[in-house]
Amino acid sequence: MKTDMMLNASHVPASEVLSRIVEIIVETVNAARFVPVQKESFAKFSNYLERIIPVLTELSKKNINNAVEVLSREIKVGRQLVLDCSKRNKIYLLVNCRRIVRRLEDTTRDISQALSALALLDFSSSITEEITKLQDNMLRAEFRAAVAEIEILEKIELGIQERNVDRSYANNLLLLIAETVGIPTELSTLKKEFEAFKKEVEEKKLRTDQAEAVQMDQIIALLGRADAASSLEEKEIKYFKKRYSLGSQALEPLQSFYCPITREVMVDPVETSTGQTFERNAIQKWFAEGKTNCPLTMTLLDTSILRPNKTLRLSIEEWKNRNTMITIGSMRTKLQSDDEQEVLHSLSQMKELCEERDLHREWVVFENYIPILIELLGAKNRDMRIHALVILCILARDSDDNKEKFAHVDNAIEAIVKSLARRIGESKLAVALLLELSKSEVVCHCIGKVQGCILLLVTMTSQEDTQASRDAKELLENLSFLDQNVILMAKANYFSPLLQRLSSGPENIKIIMATTLAEMELSDHGKLTLFEEGVLGPLLHLITHVDVKIKEAAVKALQNLSTLPPNGLWMIREGAVDPLLDLLYCHSSSFPSLGEHVAATIMNLAISTAVEEASKTELSLLKSDEDISRLFSLINLTGPDVQRSILRTFHAMCQPQSATEIRSKLRECSAVQVLVQLCELNNATVRANAVKLFCCLTVDGDDGMLLEHLDQRCVETLLRIIRTSNDNEEITAAIGIVANIPKDQTQITHWLLAAGAPTVIFRFLSDRNYTSSGRNHLIENATRALCRFNVTTNQEWQRRAAEAGIILVLVQVLNSGTALAKRYAAISLAQFSESSVKLSRPIKKHGGLWCWAPPPETACPVHMGICSVESSFCLLEAGAVQPLVRVLGEPDIGACEAALGALLTLIDGERLQNGTKALAEANAIAAIIRLLRSPSVQLQEKSLYALERIFRLVEFKQKYGTLAQMPLVDITQRGNNAIKSLAAKILAHLNVLHEQSSYF
Repeated sequence: MKTDMMLNASHVPASEVLSRIVEIIVETVNAARFVPVQKESFAKFSNYLERIIPVLTELSKKNINNAVEVLSREIKVGRQLVLDCSKRNKIYLLVNCRRIVRRLEDTTRDISQALSALALLDFSSSITEEITKLQDNMLRAEFRAAVAEIEILEKIELGIQERNVDRSYANNLLLLIAETVGIPTELSTLKKEFEAFKKEVEEKKLRTDQAEAVQMDQIIALLGRADAASSLEEKEIKYFKKRYSLGSQALEPLQSFYCPITREVMVDPVETSTGQTFERNAIQKWFAEGKTNCPLTMTLLDTSILRPNKTLRLSIEEWKNRNTMITIGSMRTKLQSDDEQEVLHSLSQMKELCEERDLHREWVVFENYIPILIELLGAKNRDMRIHALVILCILARDSDDNKEKFAHVDNAIEAIVKSLARRIGESKLAVALLLELSKSEVVCHCIGKVQGCILLLVTMTSQEDTQASRDAKELLENLSFLDQNVILMAKANYFSPLLQRLSSGPENIKIIMATTLAEMELSDHGKLTLFEEGVLGPLLHLITHVDVKIKEAAVKALQNLSTLPPNGLWMIREGAVDPLLDLLYCHSSSFPSLGEHVAATIMNLAISTAVEEASKTELSLLKSDEDISRLFSLINLTGPDVQRSILRTFHAMCQPQSATEIRSKLRECSAVQVLVQLCELNNATVRANAVKLFCCLTVDGDDGMLLEHLDQRCVETLLRIIRTSNDNEEITAAIGIVANIPKDQTQITHWLLAAGAPTVIFRFLSDRNYTSSGRNHLIENATRALCRFNVTTNQEWQRRAAEAGIILVLVQVLNSGTALAKRYAAISLAQFSESSVKLSRPIKKHGGLWCWAPPPETACPVHMGICSVESSFCLLEAGAVQPLVRVLGEPDIGACEAALGALLTLIDGERLQNGTKALAEANAIAAIIRLLRSPSVQLQEKSLYALERIFRLVEFKQKYGTLAQMPLVDITQRGNNAIKSLAAKILAHLNVLHEQSSYF
């Protein structure tokens, strides 16, 4: 609101108006990153807006107070659209994505029209050409809803049109929406988001037309059938409220429910042109037989007209539901009867109802039949047990809530496990049920703890390749997350036959066994146990096999097992690297799938070498310069999956601080040139990994090798990645590259400024909504990168940064950032502060009568002029002194040294008296004295320099001298020669030593 008021004020200078428009553009671009729908459309819109910034920069040199009014208005409209979409409910945004796209397109064209007025002004030819090109691009811009979003809308429209009441349809639809717009798929989160959607629709109804309101109600009704729309408890309460109101007797169908042709109750009733209603299939068959008269009235029919009788269909469904509720509710006494035939009949009826509709399964669970069905597993009658198992399998597949209900029934899992030991038909159903239940983490723990379960399953796996055997293997994999189960599997000799078949079985068995190892979701202990059992030898032998399918199966198994770092180190020690590299070199082009798995396995080995245990053993993945060069060269010869793995391999090897040698070798083999090219790829995954490795190589790179490839195009590419990427690690790495570029490269700095780098990077510091697991690292890199734009030698750069609000944000970093972020924030603040003395505005002396003079301006107590954060970068005005003093008390030496450097700018030269007073008021002098005991000689020396100046002032010598004496004496006795004499000089100021002392 404040910004809008300022833009509308006609007396505001044009330069300030344009500056505010730039702020709005930056705010809009930043907000667009958080819109969960139409990401490509909003990214395109953001790109257009960013291209306007250089034009506005050129406009600021001209007197155009009236020329930007329309442009500012249209950009504000765009900002409002983006802000609305970044804050609205995600489901609401998706169902309205078509409207959003139309508004985005209209806004882009309106801004284009506003630019046309600017094209008439007197600009340089390049700027005029850019305005014309930008205006034309925006005028012709077409925005389309994303394919995934349109597909969801079509499913919604189909569900509404067909009056779909299937709960699974609503569940799948809501999950699809959640995955598309980035909502976590936990039921509680989905329920919360759906409730927020309904609330937003209710608020919107007052402002929308009737048609849209009806459409929203239909969407809510459709999605409202999903599990997440209401809790299980709410559904259960609703069910019993209705069931208890029905009575206990089933109702006969009304005569109108029957089809006149089939004489059966209709499922899909339709009206003909005469108004008579028939079952759709029956009347269509009537027409197909060449009959064109009405079966009832014999009137000639228009065979092209068949209208769904929705009212009758709903009445039939309601009647069916009512009778089914009564039927299900009355089964309890029949299932607990002593008459086995009656029990079997009820079980058969329940099975049919459960198979018919998911709603029926829900009602069976609400009636608490799971405990009764579990109890029937102990019946003597085998058919009863089998029927019960079939129904329990159906109920377990229906939902995670149903699975967890099994865990709350006494001895339920034990009863099912007992069925594993019975005849093949029953054991097959039992293992299928346990496999389904194991998909719930809660129940999986219960299964794994039942005595004898593992042994029975291992026995089942030894059968021929049947479905029951495959289910038993998969169930063992699910249960292997518990170490005790892996031990039981080993004791039951489960692994030995597996390894024996790998070594000596037929080729098809080798493939099956290796594939099993590749797909097993083992615990870390399980993976280690397999290596201890000797799995590595047979697998390494298989990767040299002539059959490519066997090679690939073996490599997949190694890929799975090598995700555990100790196994990765084990593979390196046993010589797995060379045969894997040979496979990659020989087969990456002819057998791409094999190459992908080999590259992923090598990547896992590289990650293993980065762990602490690896550094102790000094294992090296690549032994020679030739290996490094040859593996890196494959990046240009392989597909994106292999490229990604190779890049991650080198990133893992280069990331440790001590990995200077391999970083140097990569730079020597022209890796930087390749990585710069990869940064321009459209494949986001490959590009992100290239940027991360590129950042590693700039940490300690030779300036010549690095700068040779850092041209203006590369700089612009990095800035585009920072602006548009959705990968936070990639953004962090790209900013890290900017931070690592030597600061004396003024040409690169000019390119960065021209591309808007300070504004782009600054937004990550200023945006409080930006959160991620790597936020701290991002803030560190952003703070480091901004140091290059705050150098004292260029006060114009400093002014731009200060006007953007960077100084106050740097102060916030001092309060809440990591030690490294605080260090660079303090360095930047020191650079700003060094310019303050020249920029502090002298106080004007007013002549004439004092009573008519304006009130005197308040002078800065340090600089003795008029100071502000934006104009003179004053640390006092920014409130930076206290935070800097607090940093002096932190354990990180680098942060302390930087903070002290910033504070010392306040006592440079003639500011000694005033600056020292400001430091004393902030308790900084006592903190500086405490630094004399720091283990860092450099920090001690800087503290001594400060105190030597401060103690020239009698007032502060008397107040703090006693506090400093013992640390100073200690330095004169134990310090190195570089600081002994300085400490002695201060002691002389304090009259503790004579000026002729031998310490000087």
